[in-house]
Amino acid sequence: MIRDIFADVLLGLAVLVVLSASVGVLVMRDAYQKLHFVTPAALVAPALVTLAIFVQMGLYENTGETILALLFMVIAGPYLSHATIRAIRVREKGDWRLRQSTVKTGNAPAEEKEQ
Repeated sequence: MIRDIFADVLLGLAVLVVLSASVGVLVMRDAYQKLHFVTPAALVAPALVTLAIFVQMGLYENTGETILALLFMVIAGPYLSHATIRAIRVREKGDWRLRQSTVKTGNAPAEEKEQ
């Protein structure tokens, strides 16, 4: 009984995280800002669902598979975000690298000549 209530609370928190992230995605103006709100839905909500499964089921085979899936999501998430940002930049600018004209040139304080 207590396990069921605790699991339901964790699932409810996961739903709240996804809903709030969805509102953030709708409100933000450009894709760079929107991607910040995708992260909680992609990492925090699955962690809460994994905890809910662990609380509900205990330590079983299904729980282990869920933890492995969460581990994969935690490892792959930053790479997918980086690839998404790079693809957005390529689409907007034609290349993901900084252009020479946008890089500031000048003397740094350490490069000053001695007199």
